[in-house]
Amino acid sequence: MSKFDDVVAKAAEQLKKVGVKADDALLRAIAKSQGPSIYLRDASLVSCGDNAELKRVEDNFIVKKLGVTDEAKIKKALDKTCAAFKDIRQKMRVAFYYFLVKELGKESQFV
Repeated sequence: MSKFDDVVAKAAEQLKKVGVKADDALLRAIAKSQGPSIYLRDASLVSCGDNAELKRVEDNFIVKKLGVTDEAKIKKALDKTCAAFKDIRQKMRVAFYYFLVKELGKESQFV
C-alpha cells in the first residue's frame, strides 16, 4: 500500500468512528487537494481547541477552496464538525475536511 493509500484508509477509518461512511472517490480527491501536507505530522492534523487553526481552516479551505462566505453557515459547519470529532484526539485534516465538504454540500468542487 502506498503512503497516499495509507492516509486515505486512516481517514476513512476515522470518519467511520464519527458515523460517516466515506465515498472513496471524494475522500481521495480531498486528500489529493491537500498535497504533500497530508504526510507532515503537524500539518496533517486539525485542532478544534486552537482558534487560530480554525481560522486558517475557515480562510484557506472553506472560503478559498470551497467558496463559502456566509459566516453563520461556516460557524455552524465548523461547530458541527468539531462536535462530531470531539472524542478523537488527533483529528486528521483529510477526514475533517471531508466532513466539512459534506456538511457544506460542496462535493461538486472535487468531482
